[in-house]
Amino acid sequence: QLQLVESGGDLVQPGGSLRLSCAASGFTLENYAISWFRQAPGKEREGVLCISSGGGTTTYADSVKGRFTISRDSAKNTVYLQMNSLKPEDTGVYYCGARKGQLFRGLCTLQGGLYSWGQGTQVTVSS
Repeated sequence: QLQLVESGGDLVQPGGSLRLSCAASGFTLENYAISWFRQAPGKEREGVLCISSGGGTTTYADSVKGRFTISRDSAKNTVYLQMNSLKPEDTGVYYCGARKGQLFRGLCTLQGGLYSWGQGTQVTVSS
């Protein structure tokens, strides 16, 4: 059974860094597009970054360009979200998702309904 587990969320001061992990079990993560989404209190879930099965990356949120990067460690079956220069507006629950379906599973998409999600990890940026 496909399972994703996020970790690494924490309370951090503005300007700080965090690295989130998305560990997969029950499937080979590199065969899927993996996206990070986030949801701030009272707001809709928004796409942040995606890595396709081919290793290409897509940045969905303009606000994270130059600050966040996504990477994959196939040996550990894990995708990472490196977050630098964090701002209070980055606060929220961060979710990783694996693209569903056989035909297009390797392709990134902003459509959240096309992913299987983990339980999320809380990131709070505050002084």
